This record gives sequence, C-alpha cells and structure tokens, in this order.
Amino acid sequence: MPFLSYILHFIASATSACSGCVQTQRPILHIAFLLTMANISFAAEKANPQRAVNTVVLDENGVKNLKIETVETEETDFEETIFSLGRIESIPEKRAVVSSRIPGRVIEIKASVGDLIEAGAEVVKIESRQAGDPPPSVVLKAPLGGLVSSSESRLGQPVEPDKALLEITDLSEVFAVARVPEHLAGKLKPGTIAHIRLSALPDEKFEGTLLRFGTAADKESGTLDAVFRLPNPSLTLRPDMRAEFSIVLSKREGIVSIPRQALQGDVLDRFVYVEDFDLKNAFVKAPVVLGAQNDRFVEIVSGLLPGDKVVTRGAYSLAFAGKGSVSLKEALDAAHGHEHAADGSELTPEQKAGKGHDHGNEHGHGAELGMSTLTLFSLATNGLLVILLVVAMLRRSKNDSDTVPPRNAQPKTEAH
Repeated sequence: MPFLSYILHFIASATSACSGCVQTQRPILHIAFLLTMANISFAAEKANPQRAVNTVVLDENGVKNLKIETVETEETDFEETIFSLGRIESIPEKRAVVSSRIPGRVIEIKASVGDLIEAGAEVVKIESRQAGDPPPSVVLKAPLGGLVSSSESRLGQPVEPDKALLEITDLSEVFAVARVPEHLAGKLKPGTIAHIRLSALPDEKFEGTLLRFGTAADKESGTLDAVFRLPNPSLTLRPDMRAEFSIVLSKREGIVSIPRQALQGDVLDRFVYVEDFDLKNAFVKAPVVLGAQNDRFVEIVSGLLPGDKVVTRGAYSLAFAGKGSVSLKEALDAAHGHEHAADGSELTPEQKAGKGHDHGNEHGHGAELGMSTLTLFSLATNGLLVILLVVAMLRRSKNDSDTVPPRNAQPKTEAH
C-alpha cells in the first residue's frame, strides 16, 4: 500500500529529527492525522455491498454495440429557460413578385418553383399584344435574389398588368415566431436569446434573437407572438416549419450540470451512469438530486463531482443491461491481479483458507483470531500511535527535569 509506505517513511524521519518537547509533539500530531487517514483509506478499499448490484461491466464489443459516449461533469453557466412552440415565417420585406406592365402572353419561362435565382436574372419573357412581325416582346427580371416560392406562369398564358407571375423569397434570414404565454411575455426583452430546434432538422441547432412582439395577443390560447430573427445561411429553414423554443431568461455561473440525455430513472429515483475510475468498460449507477432543468442540461445538486465521466449516449441501454457481459469479480481479478469474492469484495482469511490458498503465518494468525485485515491494520496503527505518544511524554518529562533546578540549590553569588 503506497499510502502506508509514505506514513512509515514520515515516522522514521520525524522521530530522528526530534530534539525537544515541542519538536516532538508536532510530528506526533502529524503522524496521528496520517494514521487516521490511513484507516479511512484502507476502509474505503473494502467493497461496497451494493457495488456488484450497481455496476455494469461490458467487454469491448458491448461498448461498441451500445455506442457508449461519456462527457466530463463540469461547472458551467446554467441557463434558466422557458419552453414555447411556434413556426418559421418569411420576412415580409424580403418577399417580391414578378409582374408585367403591359398585357400580352407568356412565350418563355426561365425559372420554376424551387429554383434559387440571383437579383436581375431573367425569369419570364412576355410577347406584347401590339401589332408587329414579330410582335414586340419584353423580358421580366427578378427584383431580388432568393427562392422561387410560387409561380402562376404557363406558356401561352394571357398576362395582365394586375396579375403576379412569380413570387421570390429571400430566405437568408427568417422569422421564428414563438407563442409565449402572456404571463411570461413580460420577462422577455428585445435582444433575448432563444435556442431553436425544428422537427424537420433534428440534428441541427439554431439560435435566434428577440426582435419584437406581435401586435395583439391570441384570446383563445392566451399567448403573445414573440418574433425572433434567425440567420439562415444554408437556406435549410423554410416557411411554416414547426419549431421548439427554449428562451433564455437568465444565467447562473458555476453550476454542476450534465446533458439531459444522461439522466435515467423516474421522478422519484433519478440516477446516471458514471465511468468507473478503476475498471475499464465498467459503469456505476449513481443516484443524483436534481435542480433546475432546461432544454439541454439539468442541474445536479448532489451525487456528482466535477470530473466525473457521465454516460450520455447509451445510458438508456445500460439501464437494461443487467450486470453486463463481464462479471464484476472477473473484472476486479484482471485489474488487481488477485482473486475477489463474487460480489467484488476482498476475500477474507477464512474464504482464502477455504479455497486452499496458503498465505503463511500472517493470514493464519488472523484467521485463528477471527480478525479481518481491516481490524488487524487498525490495531497495528493504533498501537504504533500509542507508542509514539508514550515516547513524547517521556521526552517531555526528561526535558522538564533538566530545566527545573533542585529545591535546595543555593543561588550563586558574585565574587567581590
């Protein structure tokens, strides 16, 4: 045990360095503390009776098949959010139509619904009704660049000045309109950020900025439209797509949180799976107490510490994996190089004797006395502590006798 070796080394150096009462007492206090920590450390190495029940051990194939992924628990800025539903809408100022100033008929169409065109591109050619051989014609161009969202043009179709032939929508930016409950709308201000997800694009995340509210509330639903401006450089967002909003109300710093997908269990029994610090491909069920939640993360009040590696992807499958494909005993035997009990605990001297192992006089005497390894270690360390305390008291008595003069001693007088 490295920790015990360190303690013995410290005792040897501290004892040799002592030359007085005060110098002796300080190392003794340090030694007492270290011996206490040694007892605690050794006790912690004893197996938890629930460890076998709460540990899932997999082989390499099991980890790959379950697609296990982990994240490290850390303190982050936690966002307080509200949830809302809504849809994507085009920006009215970024919609345009193509029409003709003269009557005639369509003789050529150069753009169809779904085409992306640039501003000034030729889209329709109109033949005038004026006489001529051939009759005069005019080419209509796109007033802005974007997506051809609708078309009423057909070859040979009559054209009138009051009729739109094409509609073009610039989708480089769109509006994401959330229906926010009226009692929560007062908490939002222009510039508020919202995390937006779309059913049509589940693997993509978008972030919008609150621009303004609607002009009137909906009487039936009791909601008010909150309009978010949303960049759309890839043009994947289209009008009327359904959207889910997580609108950020505030942030708190230094909060331990994990992704929501890592959380398992029901409301009364929440837990996560944490990667075992000792065994490879082993995951321990850890109960947790939750705080606030948002669309992506959940606050952990207790049960985890920063640095714990929590299973995210594959956590749900682990909950139904039983004890895994490898037993805890086999994993511990391979990791520590000696045999363990079926529940993962260390074998007692009686168990080792029953298995026919010869462990020499040390384990034999322990078995005869019916003492566990932990008991023997505690007795040894406590006995050593008592000896050191006795040594300290004896040195203090000796120092006191050397410094106090005898009662009948005559004071020295100066010679004249």
